[in-house]
Amino acid sequence: MLLKGLGIKFEIISSDEQKESYPPELEKTEIPEYLAKYKSSLYQRLLVPNTILITADTIVWANDEVLGKPKSETDAIEILKKLSGRKHEVLTGVCIKSYDKEVLFTVMSEVYFRVLGIEEIEFYVRNYKPFDKAGAYGVQEWIGYIGIEKIIGSYYNVMGLPTQRLFQELKMFVES
Repeated sequence: MLLKGLGIKFEIISSDEQKESYPPELEKTEIPEYLAKYKSSLYQRLLVPNTILITADTIVWANDEVLGKPKSETDAIEILKKLSGRKHEVLTGVCIKSYDKEVLFTVMSEVYFRVLGIEEIEFYVRNYKPFDKAGAYGVQEWIGYIGIEKIIGSYYNVMGLPTQRLFQELKMFVES
């Protein structure tokens, strides 16, 4: 949806090999870039001249830890309780790769949640099942409508792809 909104012609490819692990010594801004670059390595063999590969990974950083994708309903509820009434950071690492070059970058946005009631958290988890989302929420879903007080930075980054920066980087990538 986001790439389509940019007017970019693209094809989606996916792999079951994807992992969410990274070396523990990485700094928070290095983690999403590491994961985006790892994803690009899965498709290295597909790169031919005049082809560009874009991979991305988003993490949620709160209280000096990564809040990943929840493993269960209980885990999702616990993650959202940690975000309730607090600021957290959403970082998306992007890798743009062609046959002969590569660019990596990270975009960070700050997200502020109001204090969420346990009933609201449980309703959201039960009805929206955010098990494929870092931080156990989608900004574009019900919890975003009722819970997010403000975002400093890119809304689309919080969705998972910093479209404005990606567009600028793609222009430079193609022109260089």
